[in-house]
Amino acid sequence: MKSPLRATMLAIACATLAPVAVANPMVGGAAMYPTKTIVDNAVNSKDHTTLVAAVKAAGLVDTLSGPGPFTVFAPTNEAFAKLPAGTVDTLVKPENKDMLTKILTYHVVSGRMTGKDIAAAIKAGSGKATLTTVEGEPLTASMMGGKLMLTDAKGGMSTVTIKDVMQSNGVIHVVDTVLMP
Repeated sequence: MKSPLRATMLAIACATLAPVAVANPMVGGAAMYPTKTIVDNAVNSKDHTTLVAAVKAAGLVDTLSGPGPFTVFAPTNEAFAKLPAGTVDTLVKPENKDMLTKILTYHVVSGRMTGKDIAAAIKAGSGKATLTTVEGEPLTASMMGGKLMLTDAKGGMSTVTIKDVMQSNGVIHVVDTVLMP
């Protein structure tokens, strides 16, 4: 015969040991599923329609749907809107594919780097971490007022507004400014 105390203790122990499901943040009004690829999730974000169109124009869909892993710093539509008028329209033209590819791959780092990983690299680097992009040029990561900041090769700064959006083939960190190689 089971005692009520034993049954209660067993229930508490099971609840304590049960895995806790941590939900990915919503991005652009859409749920981001850690079982889907970077591209599969990005196409559902209303805040990333410009990025998705640019990835398609650059022919990077297959790459970013591949096994990776990749760390992607994903500019929002508002980030692209900060560029001079006509820049995006010019970049997505077939004759500018190389330049578009260069800019987009500058937003990608090989491997899966969470916000915690980047923060540890910043701490180890005495306040700055150099991240080598797939494009080949470095991004500099730092913390400013508790926010993760990225400085591009031209000195432009971008803030990570949503971090650690886990994907099956990497992780996305949403940024508020397009980074320029």
